[in-house]
Amino acid sequence: MTSTLQPARAAEVEQRPGRWLALSVLVLAVLLVAVDATVLGLATPFISEDLRPSGTQLLWIGDVYSFVIAGLLVSMGSLGDRIGRKRILLGGATAFGAISVLNAYATTPELMILARALLGVAGATLMPATLALIRNLFHDPRERSLAVGIWGATASGGTAVGPIVGGLLLEHFWWGSVFLINLPVMAVLVLVGIRTLPESRNPDPGPWDLVSVVLSLAGVVGVVYAVKEAAAGGFTWPVLVTGALGAAALYGFVRRQLTLPKPLLDMRLFRSRGFSGAVLADLLTVLGMSGVVFFLSQYLQLVQGRRPFEAGLAELPAAAGAVAAGLLAGRAARRFSVRSVVSGSLAAIGLGLAVLTTIGETTGYPLLGAALLVVGVGAGFSFTVTADVILSGVPKEQAGAASAVSETAYELGAALGIALLGSIVTGVYRGFTGPAGTPTAAHESLGGAVEAAAGLPARTSEALLHAARESFVHGLHLASGAGAAVLLATAVAAWFLLKGQKL
Repeated sequence: MTSTLQPARAAEVEQRPGRWLALSVLVLAVLLVAVDATVLGLATPFISEDLRPSGTQLLWIGDVYSFVIAGLLVSMGSLGDRIGRKRILLGGATAFGAISVLNAYATTPELMILARALLGVAGATLMPATLALIRNLFHDPRERSLAVGIWGATASGGTAVGPIVGGLLLEHFWWGSVFLINLPVMAVLVLVGIRTLPESRNPDPGPWDLVSVVLSLAGVVGVVYAVKEAAAGGFTWPVLVTGALGAAALYGFVRRQLTLPKPLLDMRLFRSRGFSGAVLADLLTVLGMSGVVFFLSQYLQLVQGRRPFEAGLAELPAAAGAVAAGLLAGRAARRFSVRSVVSGSLAAIGLGLAVLTTIGETTGYPLLGAALLVVGVGAGFSFTVTADVILSGVPKEQAGAASAVSETAYELGAALGIALLGSIVTGVYRGFTGPAGTPTAAHESLGGAVEAAAGLPARTSEALLHAARESFVHGLHLASGAGAAVLLATAVAAWFLLKGQKL
């Protein structure tokens, strides 16, 4: 079945019970991506100890996936509109599982970075296809809001499942095992999806423009790389040239879309204030959160000394809050308003991040758990409502491209957040003053300091760990404060940009 069905036939598809079973397959794809993102943060201390990456390489391991996926989402969303969203979803899921094996058995930092980049290529096919298929499966606005809420709740649930399952695996197996949990999920997704998912595509898509694909990838990767390197080492000539080339590629991409009769991305979508406001809110929200969240697992394990499984459980309130809020978000936005729900949610996230500026090495869990719960509830409300705004504001033939824009904002925000806020943590951490005889590797990462301390005399080891942990927490304070400021400013902007917007 395709989106070209006549209205009477479309109504028949809308009423069929199979649409909810098809939704269960789509949320498995979301779960696949969410679990992969969260287990990486939990496994970072082990990867750092085993592969011995430098501080810069560790950041690349964390954000190269987001770089690549952000650069390819629009292209892959548009490709799904052309060749079929079911086809690209199932093909991408198969590739995602296979490349997860390469991640699991990486033996060097360079190979790990490459494996994460390839995983980004596969991941770029999944998220736009899932949202686009929801847009074509659910024509009733209220049903679609519930479906989007379940979609968002599953993504949040994956952030809970990932650390808990990953923590269990890390306590009994090597760090590569956390990537292998993708395989059974991928197998179920493909086998069930073949039978339950309807095919849909744009009936008149035009050719897939490879020049636009290259410009999009080069532009996003170039700009984000330049921002990352500038944050870490200042504005050197290579950084400035890379940033300028990336900006020129993005400018060329936009100009080309405006001239092509059938563009990869219809730039007229951005004329809608609601669409543009929702996309901007997603980008800035993730930017403000991701840099802090990336380092939180290291704080729980390497500063507070929690075991991996315990660290995974400690992060559960954020995911639980997001799941509950995602299921209620559509109803809340209809009862109150889109802008009040989104703005209020973003302000709540900002306040939650502000609380994290007060944590220390011995902070009790009630304060940390409460802050994470507030952040999770705010994220669940905001992301679900903005996704619904983006989907409901475009024709279903363009659902793949519109979904890709939404996901691009999310992944670009994650990459920039890890680059900018992560660089704050790394930069502050590297400046700590350790005792005499402190190895150079201890200044690269907190994991390196823990490993280095194990081979030193007791008194020297204790002094090194205290200095390193204190510096790491100070960097986390600054990153949390910066994230809070971004979220509060975004809350104000969303109040004006989403004025009058309805689901």
